[in-house]
Amino acid sequence: MGEHVVDAVTVAPRLTAVVAQTTTWERFPALWRELLDEVYDFVRKREELAPTAGPGPKWQNVMLYKDDAPAVEVGVLVGRSFSPEGRVIASRLPGGKAAMTIHRGDYAGLGRAHEAVHQFAEERERELAGPRWEIYGHVHSDASEIEIEVYYLLT
Repeated sequence: MGEHVVDAVTVAPRLTAVVAQTTTWERFPALWRELLDEVYDFVRKREELAPTAGPGPKWQNVMLYKDDAPAVEVGVLVGRSFSPEGRVIASRLPGGKAAMTIHRGDYAGLGRAHEAVHQFAEERERELAGPRWEIYGHVHSDASEIEIEVYYLLT
């Protein structure tokens, strides 16, 4: 797992706008885009929720996997809380001690980042608490520019 450096970090909870869904791993690859589109329909009308002001990309996508069912939350980071509308709710990414790595490159290789975190926990005899999440960097047409932060909450 040499391509992924994993560190134990302390993270603060981060506000999100999400659609929560319990699904199956077989269905999730066809479902996540639909959930994310629903969130974007909501936040694009509410610039005041953007975590950063000014020009350039405002929203970073997030996927929180609460368990292995999977119960997921798909959405974006936001800068403040808000009232829910339809299926879009205010939530937050967990805070506390986490194992974290950054995946760089094509999305197809993202599984290696998750494997690296599992290996890190096993080698250090750390227990993964269950919740894990990904924070996606801004979209790039060049796959080598893609960055995805991968976190696993530690017990």
